[in-house]
Amino acid sequence: MIDRYHLRYFLAVIDQGNFSKAAAVCNVSQPTLSVGIAKIEKMLGQTLFLRTNRRVELTDAGARLASHARRIEADFALAEREVAGADVAGTIRLGVLLTTPARWIEDFLSARPGSALSERVEIVEARERDLLERLARGRLDLALTIIRADHARYAQQILFSEGYSLAMSSAHRLADRSVIAPDALMNEPMIVRQNCELLSETSRYFTARGIRPFFAARTTSEARALAYVRAGLGVTVMPDCFVADGVVRPHLPDFAFRRDIGLVYAPHVDAGALHGGLTVQGLIRAVDGRMA
Repeated sequence: MIDRYHLRYFLAVIDQGNFSKAAAVCNVSQPTLSVGIAKIEKMLGQTLFLRTNRRVELTDAGARLASHARRIEADFALAEREVAGADVAGTIRLGVLLTTPARWIEDFLSARPGSALSERVEIVEARERDLLERLARGRLDLALTIIRADHARYAQQILFSEGYSLAMSSAHRLADRSVIAPDALMNEPMIVRQNCELLSETSRYFTARGIRPFFAARTTSEARALAYVRAGLGVTVMPDCFVADGVVRPHLPDFAFRRDIGLVYAPHVDAGALHGGLTVQGLIRAVDGRMA
């Protein structure tokens, strides 16, 4: 029989990424934790982790167990709070796509003082691929990210769809144009948004049209990319949701890429119950007001 402490060891390894850190979190020795994991693997007849010198990775069997383990541990914690009559806030682990505006989360957090008493939020920022991996491993409960057709294994909710366009300073010589042809950007310095999900497609779009720009800056920060643009250092391509004073958003001809932004729920959560909670509803309201 799998005991609760076995599941806690298992989840700690997932969350901490290795056995030594997991043992410290569980307040046991590493050999004790390793024996506990080995017992689960023996009982299930499956290897749960692939162990290397660098990292620990879940096997397919481990990923399947992770969603059940998260749900079981959450139910245990809820039962303990209810029986004890404790008014302790639960924690919702929210993943946020790096290529979304910071103001969404700022507005969301600013509007939720009351809900914070019943639901705490832990925010993890990451790229799209990393968010999906964390959802699959049970390290996140939901994520605000890109919705794709091949994510059918997850419960999803599309909040809006948008395209991509240029971002340039409102003082730029071309700022009065609503559409800018690529050849007009022949000698324009550009800002590289290194987390952009369309980085390769954007590069091919310009090189196919003979544009090989000077890259004035490379950044992983969307706020800094906007700051560089506003200051006139260069232009860049961004999702349409990025708006800022001093920045105009003209379109590129034949640049028809789009993305759906929404919520993706982890397999271990009750998506319906989570969706109806104060936290998720507050997040939806903040994103709905994105263009205000």
